[in-house]
Amino acid sequence: MVNSTLKLRGMSCASCVQNIEAAISSVPGVRECIVNFGAETATITYDPEKTDIVTIEKAVDAAGYSAFLLQPENTLMEEDAAETYRQSRETYHLTRKVVISSILSGIIVIGSIPMMTGLHIPVIPMWLHDPWLQLVLTIPIQFWCGLSFYGNAGKAWKRHTATMDTLVVLGTSVAFFYSLFPTFFPNFFISRGLSPDVYYEAAAVIITLILLGRLLESRAKKQTGKAIRQLIGLQPKTARLIRDGQEIDIPISEVQIGDIILVRPGEKIPVDGEVIAGTSTVDESMVTGESIPVEKQSGDEVIGATINQTGSFKLRTTRVGKDTVLAQIVQLVQQAQGSKAPIQRLTDQVTGFFVPVVIAIAVLTFIIWLSVAGNVTLAIVTTVGVLIIACPCALGLATPTSVIVGTGKGAENGILIKDAQSLELAHKIQTIVLDKTGTITAGKPTVTDFVTVKGTANGNEIKLLQLAASVEQNSEHPLATAIVAYAKTNLERLHVTLSQVVDFRAIPGSGVQGMVDAHLVQIGTQRWLAELGINTQLLAGEKDRLESEGKTAIFLAVDGQVEGLMGIADAVKPTSKSAIQALQKLGLEVIMLTGDNHRTATSIARQVGINRVISQVRPDQKAATIQELQREGKKGKIVAMVGDGINDAPALTQADVGIAIGTGTDIAIASSDITLISGDLHGVVTAIQLSHATIRNIRQNLFFAFIYNVAGIPIAAGVLYPIFGWLLNPIIAGAAMAFSSVCVVTNALRLRNFQPKLLI
Repeated sequence: MVNSTLKLRGMSCASCVQNIEAAISSVPGVRECIVNFGAETATITYDPEKTDIVTIEKAVDAAGYSAFLLQPENTLMEEDAAETYRQSRETYHLTRKVVISSILSGIIVIGSIPMMTGLHIPVIPMWLHDPWLQLVLTIPIQFWCGLSFYGNAGKAWKRHTATMDTLVVLGTSVAFFYSLFPTFFPNFFISRGLSPDVYYEAAAVIITLILLGRLLESRAKKQTGKAIRQLIGLQPKTARLIRDGQEIDIPISEVQIGDIILVRPGEKIPVDGEVIAGTSTVDESMVTGESIPVEKQSGDEVIGATINQTGSFKLRTTRVGKDTVLAQIVQLVQQAQGSKAPIQRLTDQVTGFFVPVVIAIAVLTFIIWLSVAGNVTLAIVTTVGVLIIACPCALGLATPTSVIVGTGKGAENGILIKDAQSLELAHKIQTIVLDKTGTITAGKPTVTDFVTVKGTANGNEIKLLQLAASVEQNSEHPLATAIVAYAKTNLERLHVTLSQVVDFRAIPGSGVQGMVDAHLVQIGTQRWLAELGINTQLLAGEKDRLESEGKTAIFLAVDGQVEGLMGIADAVKPTSKSAIQALQKLGLEVIMLTGDNHRTATSIARQVGINRVISQVRPDQKAATIQELQREGKKGKIVAMVGDGINDAPALTQADVGIAIGTGTDIAIASSDITLISGDLHGVVTAIQLSHATIRNIRQNLFFAFIYNVAGIPIAAGVLYPIFGWLLNPIIAGAAMAFSSVCVVTNALRLRNFQPKLLI
């Protein structure tokens, strides 16, 4: 299966979503299609053996819309520039139509004031009352400014569907074509005691207001994608390449993997790479959300688009183009913005039958008023009002605009949200499970204690360190790495070197052994040494002390005798305790899940304020443990899992919301719903707060959207006519409909002011 995202053109309302999804889903080989009205995208999963993207694009074209796939070879900046140019052209043409229609409709309205008020107003010239003049002024508005409405309505008619454009065309055409009769045959009305009133102003002003609403909506929607454009704008345009000893400035698109790049103080790092010479500090806040600069030296990785601060360095390029961290972040945010939240499915179902129902209500309104009041004018006015006020644009924009702004805001804070469903579900989390190593702790074990039986006399401690490190340098275990690092730090200043090892053996879960300088050296757990018949009681008290402090105790034996004990600890991250307290203040149950022994796990949990610990869980048992937690309680629990390792991937997938620490492994990130780029647990708090803010914003939008229609349709139909007859003017209905969308998008933009709350 292949996943692709198409950029769509020609959508005018939420009903178009249903039409495009139906057209694409009808293509053989398409498994899933999700159309996002706010982002104007279609995310498609299809079988490449049964169909291709060209066939899918043709299906969209046949449905009356257009679609295209962004070329993968384009850079982020090229894509953004092309999209910006297209939006600018559309805005220009739309603005021109709004200006022209506003001038013409303004003249028409002034000339219609005497007819609308029934008063003779001397300051308004009589010739402005002339219906022929109003007809001439209305024609360019109706059939040039409103041409797109007719075109889209015609396409919908061919597909046997109806959209917002259908409602606009029906409403304005009724007003326009009805007005032709009193214009051409005024005596017919006068002879029957009727006033030959015309409603050109209704048709003209309604089209003008809807176009104005679309213009304001378009400009507001551009702001919803500001986060993406800011990310894309971070990418430098050039890189300083070192080739044959010469420095050459080349376009970023020409940089290749393996190139050597020079970065000077204050410059943006052009691409992802590895530092090969020099040292510096780098501001990574624009990518990770962390404000504290990070020190970089030879061997460290650097991220493209971050800012070099203090020193110059050379890097070897490791990722370019769409493989860079920045490009992947942009792609993930775009993927999330194009997805559909579960709460949106209700609105999709409503809009699917909304337009036909509105047309039925409009017809019924016309029949009732014509039958009850016998007033053709009143019947037409109410019918036009119902058709115009009921357009479901705001309903279609309510959810996706908030999702676009919310996911973009997450990216600004170093939080990558994979899809809208994860963003919505995060606010429902009841229990959050934290892996210990690499999540609560730094994930880098270090030796904190070294106790020997014979003390430091005659260089005993140095000799034991040299023996231990010589053996452990052959192991890839994290604890072995910690022992070797500790030994080298202490031995190098004394110019002591490590020895060769003979007959090295690693016993999984127990320890290692080998012959060093004719001595049998064995390093491992107390249980393993006891199985070998080695007495460990001399250091049993020290072992208990270390484990009570949350440290791992490693015994060292030489020639069958215990000689020393090392305490190894994975230090708690400085921010873990405050982040866990904040999660608890949000009302969440926080649980630690780890494979460590219960004593060590409990000690770490006590340091950070966690009350419930599930320890000694094997990697293959973690997913089952999450499943058990999900079944707790009468109705079960919404459980989130936070982890960073390969062994966390099944649990991240099993959890309702999987949250990966971005400093962890790629497979953990791929298995998660949310990724914290910086690795700081405060990102979990921010993600949950952002979810609450986004869902609250969506609910506000849905309220605004529904209230316009629920309250507006009865008013337009004339329910309040005996009291507020002036409300029946179709112009008011047009204004309400046009600005309902603007109201929704503007409210969604308030999310850009979101700031995480400190809960400590």
